[in-house]
Amino acid sequence: MNYLVAMEAAWLVRDVDDIDDAIGVAVSEAGKRLNEAEMDYVEVEVGATGCPACGEPFDSAFIAADTALVGLVLEMDVFNAESMEHAQRIAKSEIGGALRDVPLKVIEVFETEEGDESEAEA
Repeated sequence: MNYLVAMEAAWLVRDVDDIDDAIGVAVSEAGKRLNEAEMDYVEVEVGATGCPACGEPFDSAFIAADTALVGLVLEMDVFNAESMEHAQRIAKSEIGGALRDVPLKVIEVFETEEGDESEAEA
């Protein structure tokens, strides 16, 4: 079976004053490390956190003492996995190997169609 595995990563960015700068640096650094590991097929985006008061989503980033914690969402297609759990282990191992010392948590796994493999490569 084929799966799309989405993981959340906690990325630290030091010496920043602005949320937008922190997000840009986090996405850029994560993308660079994944590309260096020849994993350009992993999608990197800023995560969303729901507002505790109104429930509206906002970017997962917080700055204190010029240090930001940015929540990133990493998505990876896993092909020919034996089960959903197997797909999670594959994705976590692959991405975790490229992003050493970055906390990762699987947040969603979707089963995809067999034909999606050729579409993902195009």
